[in-house]
Amino acid sequence: MAQDKIIQCADCGADFTFSASEQEFFASKGFTNEPKRCPSCRQTRKQTRGGGGGASAGGPRQMFPAVCAACGRETQVPFEPRNGRPVYCSDCFAKSKSAY
Repeated sequence: MAQDKIIQCADCGADFTFSASEQEFFASKGFTNEPKRCPSCRQTRKQTRGGGGGASAGGPRQMFPAVCAACGRETQVPFEPRNGRPVYCSDCFAKSKSAY
C-alpha cells in the first residue's frame, strides 16, 4: 500500500500531503503525474481558469472576432481563428452540419 507523500507546492512553496488514498484515486483515474500545487493553490488556479468546465463553470467564455467564410457576416467565435482556415457564423455552421 502507498504511503503519504509530502510535496512542495510549485506556486506558494508550502508543503502539503499527497495522501495514500489520493494516490490510489489518481491511479484509478489513470493520472500518472503527482499534483504540483497544494489544494488551496489548485482551487485558486481552477477559479482563475474558468473552473475547467466551460462557460457554465464560472466566467464568460472568451470570444474572438471573425468574418464568416460563407456569407461574409462579422461574427464572434469561441476560438482564435487561424489564417487559411475557414470560420463560419452560427447560422452557416448549422446549415453545413445539417447537410450531413
